[in-house]
Amino acid sequence: MSRHARQIILPQVGAHGQQRLSEAHALIIGAGGLGCPALQYLTGAGVGRITLVDPDRVEETNLHRQPIFRMDQLGHPKADAAALAMAALDPKVQVAPRAEWLTPANAPALVAGADVVLDCADSFAVSLTLSDACMAAARPLISGSALAMSGYALGCCGSSAPSLRAVFPDLPAQGASCATAGVLGPVVGMIGALQAQMALAEVLGLDPSPLGRLISMDAATWRTGGFRFDAAPEPDTPLPFIAASQVAPDDLLIDLRTEAAPIPGARHLPPERIGRLDPGDAPRVVLACRTGLRAHNAGQVLQRRWPGRIALLALTDLDVKGTP
Repeated sequence: MSRHARQIILPQVGAHGQQRLSEAHALIIGAGGLGCPALQYLTGAGVGRITLVDPDRVEETNLHRQPIFRMDQLGHPKADAAALAMAALDPKVQVAPRAEWLTPANAPALVAGADVVLDCADSFAVSLTLSDACMAAARPLISGSALAMSGYALGCCGSSAPSLRAVFPDLPAQGASCATAGVLGPVVGMIGALQAQMALAEVLGLDPSPLGRLISMDAATWRTGGFRFDAAPEPDTPLPFIAASQVAPDDLLIDLRTEAAPIPGARHLPPERIGRLDPGDAPRVVLACRTGLRAHNAGQVLQRRWPGRIALLALTDLDVKGTP
């Protein structure tokens, strides 16, 4: 009790709320710039169990925005290094590291075991995969994104809030990343901390709920904003992501990447030519690209002219090597 005394005295928490936190299980996807502060604050608040999923390793270019890692941990799996840091912060919090990709194959089981899910991966495919899994399991999803000098956090899914697909029915034609557009460390730190606050509010059952709300921040103009999306309609025919292990032998697999040779068993087709594709009697078309963004946008084009089944595949280095 002495560790958490300063939050227990809050009327929104109290001893009962602290007990709820200690019994809660949070799932965090991503141990990067968003995941590090989210993980720290959930651990500090006394959330009893945290599952942390991240396939990457600590790199020196990460350290300016991921300050829980150290120079002597370069090359180590992020999930393992982050779990060690949290054990030093509070050994009573059980942080279970999983150095693996979040995919449509393992997402349902991971989500089903959690009380709240935090999307800190900043990936189109991961975000939509988590949204689909959280909608199916009625689990609250706290999603965040940050780039350059701005970012946002939002609460969706759960038992009543719209999904991420309802908030963002259309994706951008091109995506940027921290590697290409840059980012300041405090920007992702603030968004990750905001995700942690929203997750704690959901576990504690605070009113108003963070679900159905988006909060944005622009550090370049010192402006904050946001909106509610409680009535956002779900898309009629959402395009699902699948894992590499879920590609069927009779699928028509289309590799949309122009910067690499087609993956084995795939037909190479640039995204701008998807409108000319004739799937014939294929039971399903699977559109593949590196991040899932081109696949999603091409799938929407194909969907308007072909009534068959379409699935999306985001390729990772592991997928290309044949290991889902």
